[in-house]
Amino acid sequence: MNSNATLASIAAALHDKQRFLVLSHFRPDGDAIGCALAMGLCLKELGKEVQVWNEDGLPQRFAFLQEAALITKPPQNPEAFDVVLILDTAVRNRAGAQCLQNISPGALWINIDHHVSNDRLGDLLYIDTSAPAAGQILFELFHQCGLPLTAPMANALYAAISTDTGSFQYPNTTARTYEIAAELVRLGVNIGAINQALYETSPRRRLELLRALLNVLRFSSQERVASFALSTQIARELGTIPDDTEGLIDTIRSIEGVVVAAFFEELEDGLVRLSLRSKDARIDVCAICAEFGGGGHKLASGARVGGSLADVQDRVLAAIDRHMSALAV
Repeated sequence: MNSNATLASIAAALHDKQRFLVLSHFRPDGDAIGCALAMGLCLKELGKEVQVWNEDGLPQRFAFLQEAALITKPPQNPEAFDVVLILDTAVRNRAGAQCLQNISPGALWINIDHHVSNDRLGDLLYIDTSAPAAGQILFELFHQCGLPLTAPMANALYAAISTDTGSFQYPNTTARTYEIAAELVRLGVNIGAINQALYETSPRRRLELLRALLNVLRFSSQERVASFALSTQIARELGTIPDDTEGLIDTIRSIEGVVVAAFFEELEDGLVRLSLRSKDARIDVCAICAEFGGGGHKLASGARVGGSLADVQDRVLAAIDRHMSALAV
């Protein structure tokens, strides 16, 4: 725990203030979207004025969530708020430049997060690095503090927790996580329908993208590291959108004998988006990503790195090999 606030003090701020903005990080995953949507709906139930922004808007694959249209891209002009809630976000600039420049000064910032790399942004902080998902922290906030928890909110929180725990498979999943999932089902979550939407529905272009990535699959560090790289040229040829890449790294993470999986995605602005996954707690990919200006969790982290796709891939793979050699993994 790395906090200066309690859940009760955050709940008090939700009751006391009127104009709220809810943010999460750009390139949002299920935890970011689920948390932002659940918090926005909770505030609406409390009778508050609320907007929910994301730099990239609502990803298509989460559009099935009830009232997901509440999540929008930021406007073109600054707006004033009493409180800015920034969720599942460890570093302020990951909220996105457009979001940040359109928030007028003077708001109270509340940060609820679970990343070990959190840089303590905000005025009120509730950072629980033991939580497997920020969605689990939000459930505790709503549950312990008597805040509204409706069926649409339950769906959003289930999506948040399920996606960030690898559908309840990752080692940081706890007994409490399962208890919360059961409570969300009691509140109306249809497990079959939501899991089908999350894990069994994807456009054909995503499969074509996976095929292209497997064609450039690379093994290193005595075949204990698997990586693939996506160039902007291939992305354009296949007509992919950013959301199509989510979760593809798990395909190579699952290879027998692989300890670390790496995904390199060339972006249009001269940067490479890096995603790392580790299956061995001794290999801290958050520490590796920190060398390149990123962060996240011990077993799942990322960064945006300047340089060509080939150069970044070589540098990062060398860093992974160095860490693995030092620990004799």
